[in-house]
Amino acid sequence: MNKSISISKFHFIIFLLLAFCSIQAQTPKGTLFIIGGGNRSDKLMTCLLSLSKLEAKDYIVVLPMSSEEPDSAYIYFNDQLKRLTSNPIVMLNFDKKTATNPKWIDSLQKAKLIFISGGDQTRFMDIVKNTPIKTAIHQAYKNGSTVAGTSAGAAVMCEHMITGNQKLNPVYTGTFDNIRHNNLETTEGLGLMKNVIIDQHFLKRSRYNRLLSAMVEFPSHVGIGIDEATAIIVQNKTIEITGESEVIVIKNPKGIQKSGTNNLISIESLEMSIYNNGQKFKI
Repeated sequence: MNKSISISKFHFIIFLLLAFCSIQAQTPKGTLFIIGGGNRSDKLMTCLLSLSKLEAKDYIVVLPMSSEEPDSAYIYFNDQLKRLTSNPIVMLNFDKKTATNPKWIDSLQKAKLIFISGGDQTRFMDIVKNTPIKTAIHQAYKNGSTVAGTSAGAAVMCEHMITGNQKLNPVYTGTFDNIRHNNLETTEGLGLMKNVIIDQHFLKRSRYNRLLSAMVEFPSHVGIGIDEATAIIVQNKTIEITGESEVIVIKNPKGIQKSGTNNLISIESLEMSIYNNGQKFKI
């Protein structure tokens, strides 16, 4: 009987060890630095560089595919960063032809800091989804690299990415003029953050209606609205705010009702928090 108990204990210990190793393997070692767009002060970018813990041998990769003018996006980033760091800054402007280039993919995966520019998040994902580019970004993040993005580069961090378009209004507008169900258009993002919806330029462009619409479509998610000149630092389940403005967090909508008239909705209650520089919360 004692021998049987010992074997059972041994098996239980092995099970716990395997479970622990599995959790450890799934937890990325890297950091996400997600900027809401707008001005990127030297102070904000110095914070990004500090978190990235760049050594002399390390380099930075810029992915400018969101931008209509990728060269300009790179030049603007490079001009600022070269004043703040001596580490090399490389542009990898992938397209459909180079999306599987093994040398470029290897360089991306080994970058200590990956920066995704602003522009159009759909343009970026049209190139990246279902390619080794996405895999390389995930692997770099898993291995300890920092993945940063601004504006469109913030939106792509999610699994379910806001495109900015409305299903019920074919004309693009910077914000939504109401809150309706089955109106928000989302598509596949990088998926570096799960169960989170990110919106950018949040206070500057009054995007409350858009994020509230997202909470109706994804009620189990956490909605995070990041204002301009402000970033969230994501390390595992902890998020810290840095920058000049604020971050709005919306979660736990209760009593959602959807009307058949004009797709209007009602929500009995939800939680909303406002955070600013130096404050932290968990998801």
